[in-house]
Amino acid sequence: MSRLFAIARKIEQIADHFRVDVPPSCDVPTETIEGSAGLVIFERDGVRLLKSLTWGFPRHTSEMRHNGEPPGRIGLVADLTNPLWNKTVVDPRYRCLIPLTHFANPDGPKGEKTRAWFSMSRQPLMAWAGFCRNTPEFGPVFGGMTMTANEKVRPYNDRMPALLKPEEYERWLHGTIQDVIEFQFREPPPSDDFEILHTRDRWRSGIPPSKAWATRSNMLI
Repeated sequence: MSRLFAIARKIEQIADHFRVDVPPSCDVPTETIEGSAGLVIFERDGVRLLKSLTWGFPRHTSEMRHNGEPPGRIGLVADLTNPLWNKTVVDPRYRCLIPLTHFANPDGPKGEKTRAWFSMSRQPLMAWAGFCRNTPEFGPVFGGMTMTANEKVRPYNDRMPALLKPEEYERWLHGTIQDVIEFQFREPPPSDDFEILHTRDRWRSGIPPSKAWATRSNMLI
């Protein structure tokens, strides 16, 4: 999937939906890309917290180390067997829920790509299965697990966020590595549950779905 998502909800609505125990003291970002702030929900000592963290774990390559370059970022967890995730994906302490209302994929020819926003009609506030951890390089960060895309998303990208139903939140936060594997490799959510907002907004425009300049076909629906 592409590295862009948004939350078109107020902080109070997010806290209520995810049953956050401690009132949050953060703002809702208009959009989140790798290296920028996003919201996550995690549990510590039985207390559910909502925090603003940076999207993207540090990523080192042998070439980066050889050249003395700083680490890059990786915000998508696709291959659970990658040594980068050895401890993170196994330990429930590092699980989190990533709230979002939309995720985006680029649409159109190269050099003219626009934002196509995907949302769920029956679950306006979605939860993305995520991981979060404190890192020496970037401090507290998070990343989201991906899965095979459904038929509606696939023309734009062969991966999509691994989305959770409300009744699955507890299992994700406290389950085993077998649960993690099952969530990633199960059938994706039905295509009929998703809507696409095609826009005329350039991919790097920074315009969120709530202020999107829809294409004419969307405006006529």
